[in-house]
Amino acid sequence: MKIVSVVGARPEFVQAALLSEAIHRQHTEILVHTGQHYDYLMNDVFFRDLESRAPDHNLEVASGSHAKQTGEIMMRLEVLLVRKKPDWVIVRGDTNSTLGATLAAAKLNLPVAHIEAGMRSFNRAMPEEINRVVADRLAALLFCATATAVRNLAQEGIVGGVNYVGDVMFDAVLHFSPIAAARSRVLEQLQLVREKYLLVTVHRSANTDHRENLSSIVAALNQLNEPVVFPVHPRTRAALSELQSKRARTFD
Repeated sequence: MKIVSVVGARPEFVQAALLSEAIHRQHTEILVHTGQHYDYLMNDVFFRDLESRAPDHNLEVASGSHAKQTGEIMMRLEVLLVRKKPDWVIVRGDTNSTLGATLAAAKLNLPVAHIEAGMRSFNRAMPEEINRVVADRLAALLFCATATAVRNLAQEGIVGGVNYVGDVMFDAVLHFSPIAAARSRVLEQLQLVREKYLLVTVHRSANTDHRENLSSIVAALNQLNEPVVFPVHPRTRAALSELQSKRARTFD
């Protein structure tokens, strides 16, 4: 069987590292990177550290508005799908890559398998929620990480092709944790004591695109007594810079 497997963002790289290995044992997988994440620390470093195979194709869509990015993915992936003629297309999660790939495949009448189906925030203001709902409506196979996800789909009338398989990301944690523990020197580099620090990531648009929300998060982090490790998303870095500039202008 020939499978086109689509990735585009950090969580998808982690998940695909294990799944691709399993698929390759019995099938032909064409790994397609949409290029949604292209920064070295959000892209290349994952393929390097996870020792996963490089994508067979990179669509290089880069950043842009939701409409532009999704549209570019659809147009560029469609050309590849027509040429490769896969039996299945695998999408995962809730990114613009998920949405664009699902739409491109569905319009070519190619069956779609959605990994991490049924996840819901019940907040349609989140772009990710729209991506999840559309992918689940169009997918022929829906692989759910939790029983709650199965129930969410059933409540929406989706029962065919639904499979409760568990969380592939948890599998990745179990597989890569010993490797990370043996290789990583980040605690020493940052002068941290194990289990005596906090890790935070802020990248959802509801937090980064609203100055009041981001300001409140920063204020809360500054009140903590524990050391905080904050790997900053490029979008968050830009928002923080703008927030800092705004404050500087206020005090001028």
